[in-house]
Amino acid sequence: MNAAAVGLTTLSPRETLDALLDIERDLGRERPHVGAPRTIDLDLILYGDVVLEIPGLTVPHPRFRERRFVLEPLAEVVPDWVDPVTGRTIAELWKAMAGR
Repeated sequence: MNAAAVGLTTLSPRETLDALLDIERDLGRERPHVGAPRTIDLDLILYGDVVLEIPGLTVPHPRFRERRFVLEPLAEVVPDWVDPVTGRTIAELWKAMAGR
């Protein structure tokens, strides 16, 4: 199952990611190796119009534009949000993806 959630926070992007990782751990997620099966996977896709690359975190998520399972639910909740890297709305990105 895939879903998208939108919220407001006073946390920084790094703190937000750390909170998501804490939730994963609390729900039993283990990371034995890259690509291992997982019970839950929470990602920080966008953080307003922030573009950020620091060790362990890139915002917007570097591969979200290529993933149907990200774009489809995101287009349902925030179709008018703009990807700060491409300048395209989520609806435009989804439409381009869905047309492939």
